[in-house]
Amino acid sequence: MQRNSSKNQVEDLQPQIDPNLESVEIDPDALEVSLPSDKSVLTATSSSNSNRVATRASTLAAQKSEQLLNTLRSHKHERQIIILQDFPDPDALSSAWTYQLIAEQYDIKCDITYAGTLSHQENIALVKLTSLPATRTPLQSLKNRDLSSYKGYVLVDNQGTTSTLINAVQEAGIPLIAIVDHHNLQGDLKSEFVDIRPGVRATATIFTQYLQAGLLQLDSSMSEHVNCATALMHGLHSDTNRLMQAREEDFMAAAYLSRFYDGQLLNTILQATRSKRVMDVIERSLRNRIVQNNFSIAGVGYLRYDDRDAIPQAADFLVTEDNVHTAVVYGIVHDEDEEELEVVIGSLRTNKLTLDPDEFIKEAFGQDSTGRFFGGGRTSAGGFEIPMGFLSGSNENSPYAKMKWEVYDAQIKQKLLKLVNPKDNLISSDDE
Repeated sequence: MQRNSSKNQVEDLQPQIDPNLESVEIDPDALEVSLPSDKSVLTATSSSNSNRVATRASTLAAQKSEQLLNTLRSHKHERQIIILQDFPDPDALSSAWTYQLIAEQYDIKCDITYAGTLSHQENIALVKLTSLPATRTPLQSLKNRDLSSYKGYVLVDNQGTTSTLINAVQEAGIPLIAIVDHHNLQGDLKSEFVDIRPGVRATATIFTQYLQAGLLQLDSSMSEHVNCATALMHGLHSDTNRLMQAREEDFMAAAYLSRFYDGQLLNTILQATRSKRVMDVIERSLRNRIVQNNFSIAGVGYLRYDDRDAIPQAADFLVTEDNVHTAVVYGIVHDEDEEELEVVIGSLRTNKLTLDPDEFIKEAFGQDSTGRFFGGGRTSAGGFEIPMGFLSGSNENSPYAKMKWEVYDAQIKQKLLKLVNPKDNLISSDDE
């Protein structure tokens, strides 16, 4: 799929990215290997190319670590705010914690915050059991706070497109100090330090490389370091689908963390049980799904703000069905404390290697008037978030709420089915 609308946007961002980045992902030499009759020559050539790619990746990691070190040195004795996506996952939480610990070496105090909530049982367990220092800050609360003490803000595992706090921080005149992320380019943000590596499977891998470079010496006798290493291992584990989609860099990072993390603690986190509300949403997705061309699409209606993470868990479940390679689950999430806050949130999961979630979601839902995409993704997973604007709230009228959901449900299915089955774009409301 092509996205001509985003071509210029991506080209404008190229000067911010290290010129070596592309060579880490695709080695031209590796693409131009001839097929000699001597198998031993072919093996040696392939091995040489593989080693060259690994060396370049290692060199890039070292360069980025040095750049981050210099950036931190130039901001000694300051205070920064680390902004995560509204609904942070283990990769974001653990990476932000690592940045905070690294920054402490230079007397930089960091506050880790997010606007949404932790509703996934593993995320709740991670924060509680490791005492991970991240706090929720609703948008209105941040706007009412005095932000003058912050001399910079940092984006970890996101590029500002998945956080409602970004505008408030920018309006306060706080400069962007660093962006560290493994997702594809999302927007045009100017930052002192940029480390965006889509070829790496987890942001936790990038931060582990910083540790390996010596930005912080982990001490297995310190519980805080052990807990942070455990959190990083969880971030790596979750974003690489239990390491099944990990690359060499991810495995090397996991090997390094294995010297420090608490395996029993990680196992406890991974065994956190699902709540009844999550199970209800999964049941709803099963009842409402339609299956076309090996895609399973399900709308689950209205959800409470605190149950938002039930949507990706339902998608995780649906994609395991026989003859289904991709699942998309979505619903209208509303905040009971703020009646006018409603948003359509959806998650995509796929095990089809040729399907790019980032391309698929951006092609399906496009972007808003400011050029900001409604969603994106990475290997095997993606998500989208569409504000409801004028139609938000007023759901005390049951017939109206039902009608509103039916409209959004039909529109989302329409957009998805244009890509799933362009020849036959009929929307079926029958349960399967």
